[in-house]
Amino acid sequence: MADLEKMLQDASSEIQACNTQNELNEKKAFYLGKKSPLNEIMKQMATLSIEGKKELGQKVNAFKTKIEELVVVRRKELEQIAINEKLMSETIDVTMPGKVLNTGSIHPLNKVIDELNTIFIGMGYNVAEGPEVEIDKYNFEMLNVPVGHPARDMQDSFYITEETLLRTQTSSVQVRTLLEAKGKPIKIVCPGRVYRRDDDDATHSHQFMQIEGLVVDENITLSDLKGTLQKVMEKMFGSDRKIRFRPSFFPFTEPSVEVDVSCFKCGGKGCPICKKSGWIEILGAGMVHPNVLEMAGYDSTKMRGFAFGIGVERVTMLRYGIDDIRNFYIDDVRFLNQFKKGE
Repeated sequence: MADLEKMLQDASSEIQACNTQNELNEKKAFYLGKKSPLNEIMKQMATLSIEGKKELGQKVNAFKTKIEELVVVRRKELEQIAINEKLMSETIDVTMPGKVLNTGSIHPLNKVIDELNTIFIGMGYNVAEGPEVEIDKYNFEMLNVPVGHPARDMQDSFYITEETLLRTQTSSVQVRTLLEAKGKPIKIVCPGRVYRRDDDDATHSHQFMQIEGLVVDENITLSDLKGTLQKVMEKMFGSDRKIRFRPSFFPFTEPSVEVDVSCFKCGGKGCPICKKSGWIEILGAGMVHPNVLEMAGYDSTKMRGFAFGIGVERVTMLRYGIDDIRNFYIDDVRFLNQFKKGE
């Protein structure tokens, strides 16, 4: 019995001295395993009386229970010590600089479209969208572009079937909106991607972005168009910008004009950007042709309107000094990273 009590004292000290889970497991196996000193004590049972055997059995069971309890307590202590050490080693130093996340940036074309949309929404316009795969009727016929017009040629447009093609302008969205409005006034801008068969070079692309505008109501005049575009150009290129109209031709407007803005680089004095003219051609516009209104169900003797089309790539190239339209579509990270600043 004295040996059992002495062994319990030793076991208690040794278990408490264990610093790792492996050491603890080894110590448990030493005192409770098949080759433990406890087995030597158990061999004495053969020489004991019934009462002695009973007493020794109780002592042995109590010893085993106590060892198990000591191991459980020390195991929890070691686990807590490990947790505390991990917490200390992973403590965040709030004075250290934070990690910079590589989040990318908004594409420059989308930046300009978002800005133009914001300007027009502030002027009371709604943003309208439509399908990029369009029917010939909406893309050409109802825009006063009759059968046989050169723009319908397969060399100019991407036809899918004889009646469907990739839209060549977002004017088709204007047609759809006019038909849905059923003769009521409308005021919309239509941003989106359009497609035309063209050579891919520094200034041309087979696909590009447009944002077109359309206003139809009573008593709409050319001066309303000029006032609208004047405000838009001031917002985009500076409050001292001026615009001018030059006569032009578009099948869906009459009269039609090309719109120039005074050069934002030289202030109209003449520089390489404006080709020494002081003016930059920026978009096409005009009063909606009566035929377009009549085909959409409007009374052209009472309702009038104006329309304009802005090439987003052209505006973006002028604004950011980009000299090659292909940069917008090649996904070169070196090019795109330049537009992170200021976001």
